[in-house]
Amino acid sequence: MRILIAEDDATSRTILQAVLRKGGYEVDSRADGLEALEAFKQSDPPDLAIVDLIMPKIDGLELVREVRALSTPRPPYIIILSTKSETADVVAGLDAGADDYLVKPFDASELRARVEVGRRMLEMRAVLADKVQELALALDQVKTLRGIVPICANCKNVRDDQGYWNRVETYMRDHTGAEFSHAVCPDCMDKLYPQLQERGRSKR
Repeated sequence: MRILIAEDDATSRTILQAVLRKGGYEVDSRADGLEALEAFKQSDPPDLAIVDLIMPKIDGLELVREVRALSTPRPPYIIILSTKSETADVVAGLDAGADDYLVKPFDASELRARVEVGRRMLEMRAVLADKVQELALALDQVKTLRGIVPICANCKNVRDDQGYWNRVETYMRDHTGAEFSHAVCPDCMDKLYPQLQERGRSKR
């Protein structure tokens, strides 16, 4: 998991980097809110961010709002880290879109624990996003089958979207993933193998 630190104080940045790298995380850092925002606009943005409230150019609250406004398939997990400990400050940070709020001076083990919570949340979001995508694909397939399917009145072959004719088994397999097992129904058995039916009746 890649973590971005948005912190203008060099000492705090150094401490945060040491704590997180000791936990095995890949860490990047920015000295102001604008630089941090640019990192989130890249093609491969960080998974989690630790954001200070008081920063030059763009403060922490505005940074969180800007990041949440970005169109990203998998939004980052954001932890605000600040000396401001009043309830109103915590509420403002969470209302802006932060996922968690931690007050300075922080305990290293608590920070790592909260980052671990963020990692688990991101994993669950990723699994949920994959399930949503699978459901959307399944819904598209259902819509395809519920539409008008061109089928030959004689041989019962089905025409696909590219204009090719396929056996109905092939069409269904490609659009639903279903596999077919072949058998002969009683009516067809009478037509195709009448002698077998007569033999069965004579034995009874």
